[in-house]
Amino acid sequence: MSSPSLTLPSQERPAARRRLLEILGALAIAATYVYLVLNQPADITGGPGSASALIALTGFLAGAVLLIIAVLPTLPASTLVLIPVALVLNIVLGQFVGSTLVPFYLDAIGTVLIAVLAGPAAGAATGALSSIVWSFFNPTVLPFAAGAALIGCLAGLAARYGLFRRFYLAPVAGFITGIIAGVVSAPVAAFVFGGTSGVATGAIVSAFRAMGDTLLAAITKQALLSDPMDKAIVFTIVAILVYALPRRARQQFPFIRRHRVLAGTNPASTPEGTRVDASAPAPAHGNGSGPANDSSLNG
Repeated sequence: MSSPSLTLPSQERPAARRRLLEILGALAIAATYVYLVLNQPADITGGPGSASALIALTGFLAGAVLLIIAVLPTLPASTLVLIPVALVLNIVLGQFVGSTLVPFYLDAIGTVLIAVLAGPAAGAATGALSSIVWSFFNPTVLPFAAGAALIGCLAGLAARYGLFRRFYLAPVAGFITGIIAGVVSAPVAAFVFGGTSGVATGAIVSAFRAMGDTLLAAITKQALLSDPMDKAIVFTIVAILVYALPRRARQQFPFIRRHRVLAGTNPASTPEGTRVDASAPAPAHGNGSGPANDSSLNG
């Protein structure tokens, strides 16, 4: 009788510690975002040597590191191996698409992929790290690290609450994520960078400016045009990639098993699912036939 009271706190402490680190990481990223919007440091686009860039790098990196430390004990080796691949995917696609006449970004596929496989905190950390690494090649992306982290967090929440169990819901979740991300990134683009770095998105902003809109209004309208469609495409691509994985490979990710992220995930593959399935027939069968029916349902 005494063992539960002795073991339960020891199990709850690591979870509480991870939650605290997640909160601190999110606060560090949010505080850095607020600093950039309020101070509007124009020198941040000059490279990592400026004071504003160093402050932004420190804040975003601290937040990303705290998030990684929080989720590291829960990540399998397969996810840890995928994070560097996700960073490269974000940077290469983002740099290429941003130089074309396509009014999208496609710079969050790696972030959303990690979020679906490993959860909101891992997705947020990947998004922030992606912008930090990318900023050493293109300093203009550093101020958008908070938005990238937000996309990863929202994608992980969408996966947790079942929006990837139906394929048609993935682009809907992406569209909603794009609206939120566009609203969050618009003040940074307007006040810090003075516009957007993409060729096509910059042309859209210029068109709205020519119609008499303020810079913030023009960038916000451009973001609400580009971001929802961009994230809908990104979420759809990630859904295709994840469902294309062999079932055995998908089951290696604890987050997918625990929250039944994808359609066809067997609840009995997790302890939580086993408990739910085993207890479900109990109220309907009081004559001992419940276990037999339960096994036939799960078989």
